[in-house]
Amino acid sequence: MEVTVAAFDVDNTLTVRDCVVPFMRKVAGSTSLAVSVMRQLRRVLRLLLARDRDGLKALFVAATFTGKSVDEVADIAAFFASEIAENWMRADVAERLRWHQEQGHVVVLVSASLQPYLDVLGDLLEVDAVLCTRLQSVDGVYTGELLGQNCRGEEKVSRLHDWCGTANIPVDAVKYAYGDSSGDHQMLLSVDNGVLVKSIEVSRVPA
Repeated sequence: MEVTVAAFDVDNTLTVRDCVVPFMRKVAGSTSLAVSVMRQLRRVLRLLLARDRDGLKALFVAATFTGKSVDEVADIAAFFASEIAENWMRADVAERLRWHQEQGHVVVLVSASLQPYLDVLGDLLEVDAVLCTRLQSVDGVYTGELLGQNCRGEEKVSRLHDWCGTANIPVDAVKYAYGDSSGDHQMLLSVDNGVLVKSIEVSRVPA
């Protein structure tokens, strides 16, 4: 039986807003996170000037998660994922995701969002796999480092292809991809039907 895979970015594609920073604020507290970042203001400014999104992500991850209990973060993530599913979903793209599921397609989330809440959101949406930015932990405590690369740009394509290999699905079975930003362009270009959802309304059924 032929398999069809549809890959969805999350932040500002499936959702109406960014999810990463709000989650970090819930974990670290808005004031604590701001103080931690301000202590590294020169580095932040250098990264901003260099447009180094991966470097900025790593800095914020370290400021937020270093020394935090994996279990405590998981509790916060469960509530946060429920909030996303109930209040932050973009209706038209969510309808397209459900259409793919109704067709029996394999649906995968491919996102730079963070694993603690995205795994939970994936379960709530009943998708088949979640490929995202993961956090390193040792003995039940987060180190503040990423586990692997930030899942954006070419890394999204690499993750998808690696996942296909593990799942015994041909790479060319990935027929659809949905995204909203430059971090999704490589993924959109790698499939037959890449949809840039920014500034358009997505119909429930593909044209």
